[in-house]
Amino acid sequence: MATSQLVTDRKETQAPGRRTRRGVALFVIAACQLMVVLDATIVNIALPHVREALGFSTTGLSWVVTSYTLTFGGLLLLGGRAGDVLGRRRVFMTGVLLFVLASLLGGLAQEPWQLLVARALQGAGGAIASPTALALVATTFPEGPERNRAFGVFAAVSAGGGAVGLLAGGMLTEWLSWRWVMFVNVPIGLLIVALAPRYVSESQRRPGRFDITGALTSTVGMASLVYGFVRAAEEGWSDGITLAAFGAAAALLAVFALNESRVTDPITPLRMFADRNRSGTYLIMLSLAAAMFGMFFFIVLFVQDVLGYSPITAGLAFLPVTVAIVVGAGTSQRLLPALGPKPFMVVGSLLAGIGMGWLTFTDQDSGYLDGVLVPMLFFGFGMGLNFVTLTLTAVSGVAQHEAGAASGLLNATQQVGGSLGLSILMTVFGTAGRDEAERQIPRFMADASPEQQAEFARTHELPGRWGDAVLAQGMSTAFVAATALVVLALLVALVVIRVRRSDLEALNGTAPSGGPAV
Repeated sequence: MATSQLVTDRKETQAPGRRTRRGVALFVIAACQLMVVLDATIVNIALPHVREALGFSTTGLSWVVTSYTLTFGGLLLLGGRAGDVLGRRRVFMTGVLLFVLASLLGGLAQEPWQLLVARALQGAGGAIASPTALALVATTFPEGPERNRAFGVFAAVSAGGGAVGLLAGGMLTEWLSWRWVMFVNVPIGLLIVALAPRYVSESQRRPGRFDITGALTSTVGMASLVYGFVRAAEEGWSDGITLAAFGAAAALLAVFALNESRVTDPITPLRMFADRNRSGTYLIMLSLAAAMFGMFFFIVLFVQDVLGYSPITAGLAFLPVTVAIVVGAGTSQRLLPALGPKPFMVVGSLLAGIGMGWLTFTDQDSGYLDGVLVPMLFFGFGMGLNFVTLTLTAVSGVAQHEAGAASGLLNATQQVGGSLGLSILMTVFGTAGRDEAERQIPRFMADASPEQQAEFARTHELPGRWGDAVLAQGMSTAFVAATALVVLALLVALVVIRVRRSDLEALNGTAPSGGPAV
């Protein structure tokens, strides 16, 4: 009796300690996810200031975004694999340390190439840390309510990180400097690394191999493709380096496809594309992400350069679209069991297309309410309807041991699609911008002050209202291409997707056999 009472007392004493340990572990994991997610938006608000400080051209400025997303998307699946093989806590800490180092180097950058290298390293660090962070939730918390709450916190951080990044980017840029959107990661990352060994348990290693060839050929191949489009925007399609970049991209991506079909543990399992619905889902995500990344990039420049918003005001201006995405995601999550996935893909893509089509009418005289806010709300709500639906469809009908690969491939598709889409839109922007600049230069030379003409001779970019006209014309033309990408997503949702309602019910363990297609 006394022994039993002693064991009970010991368990009651140890329980609060275990809860505290897991609470700190969740803080560490969620802080890492917040840092990675936040970085996707915190830098965007600072882009106009980065351009002025380091001397980027508008087309070159897109590399500040794409150098991060290319390495993040290209190495994401390899990062998840590394956690399984080498131990998740070890890989998690390595990714965070790389992210911290890259953030420090980015904040200290004095030349454009230095910042781009740092951003690429940030993406690599995020690709290593992010998938292992999600896996650590599953290994740290026991199945049941405690794990559900932990996943809820992780999901909330992932959803809210974008909004936090918009506000934090505005405040840091306006009150301190654009460099602090990079420096802010350093203390957060060091705190994570200090706490992880004490509060986060190491996972058991699993045997396996790394598909280094697949990771390198896909990432470098996509980087060459993106470079080709950006180079074409500046130098034209007949430029020798442009053609060489496209040729290298074609060769590397061909080697990638051949490699993935032969290796035992491919970074991108090609069998995932054998299913019609899953392939359609990946194509929809690729198209929508391509349009979304371009929209955010150009609107950030528009509201600060043309509308004259401060960084903080610009951050606040983007909050409604974040709210629209969250509302759309919540709506689809509630109604999916009753309606199935296809209606949300179709309606979501249609609304996103309406919003993007509206933005094609933007000019230098457009205001925030009619020219920016309303179309962004359409686009944001449509994207929200798609996000949850696409994720569930991507893993529908997949064996449990392959669900991580299917969802990870969707995430990688989003990042790579964003990089590729932004580069394509920059090509359209560059062509339209040059044509508009040729029309504006005679007017500028007739009306500009000597100081403005001297600035133009130094920077080769039109200042003031003449530059606003070039930006607005190039941007609105780029949005025509973005609208075409969203229309492609809509057509795929209408024609390709054939998901049965029972497929998603089966995913939750509630399905009867069979079921009508939706």
